[in-house]
Amino acid sequence: MKRRTLLAGAAMLPLGLPLQAQEAYPSRPITMIVPFPPGGVADITGRPTAHVMGKLLKQSVVVQNKGGAGGSVGTAQAARSAPDGYTLLMALSSISVLPVADRLQGRAPAYELDQFAPIALISADPTVLVVREDGPYKTLKDLVEAAKAKPGTINYGSSGVYGTLHVAMEIFADAAGIKLFHIPYQGGGPAVAALLGGQIDALASGPSAAIGQIKAGKMRALAVWGDKRLASLPDVPSMKELGYDATFYIWSGLFAPAATPSPALMTLRDVVRRTAEDPEFREAMAKVETPIAYLDAPDFKTFLDKDAARLKVAVERIGKVPEK
Repeated sequence: MKRRTLLAGAAMLPLGLPLQAQEAYPSRPITMIVPFPPGGVADITGRPTAHVMGKLLKQSVVVQNKGGAGGSVGTAQAARSAPDGYTLLMALSSISVLPVADRLQGRAPAYELDQFAPIALISADPTVLVVREDGPYKTLKDLVEAAKAKPGTINYGSSGVYGTLHVAMEIFADAAGIKLFHIPYQGGGPAVAALLGGQIDALASGPSAAIGQIKAGKMRALAVWGDKRLASLPDVPSMKELGYDATFYIWSGLFAPAATPSPALMTLRDVVRRTAEDPEFREAMAKVETPIAYLDAPDFKTFLDKDAARLKVAVERIGKVPEK
């Protein structure tokens, strides 16, 4: 009799609903993997994003810096994580470069782009070419002339082989017809430190990671990779303005593993939209002079596909890099 009563009660439930209510999302802290060390563009964007998302979700969003291999280590970790909405990835434009680079090097990619679901584009900034303030290069012309006089002797740092800062400098070098020597680091932050310490001569950097040092008189900006001058650096010419067909933007975007359930993705899309509109977030991004360039998932996917195709051409032009 008891069994018939239980079955009858279950039959009265709406079709498709489990007997036990599903756990509300999110019900525990979320991890946001930043696949670079602290101090780079992804970290500078990721931390205020995580803070405001946590405030709106009423759950902690914890940033986990997982640097290595130009972003591959942390990105691969995010790709392998459980698709439950509790592991996110704050990636740079290099997310679409690294699988192409792995194939060029003759190895299986650490991850594939289709292992991720785009949530939102957060920011997009043209890179800026910086040198030490006390160094010999006062203008981009000085750097180009020195590089032509002694090919391969002027060195520059990057966030890793085939990373955003590597690709940006090689796009410039190709446009200028010069050869530079590349020294990869574990992220943008260490590369900035190397420039300040005199270990390298030049660096492509996101403005947010360099502008404090520029204003403090420790770095000099020679040019930006944008279509026009930056509002935050109005005296610094663009590459195009100086006659070089070199454009490159570092963007930061939020991703989840591709199999993350739709309800969790919709919650995340909504909270990132609200984060981009939040006064506290906007103030934090203004302090690091990083323009918000919010795009929701569908538009971000269109942007991502177009950018990935353009960067694939640039990386294939760099070609295979000798392993050390």
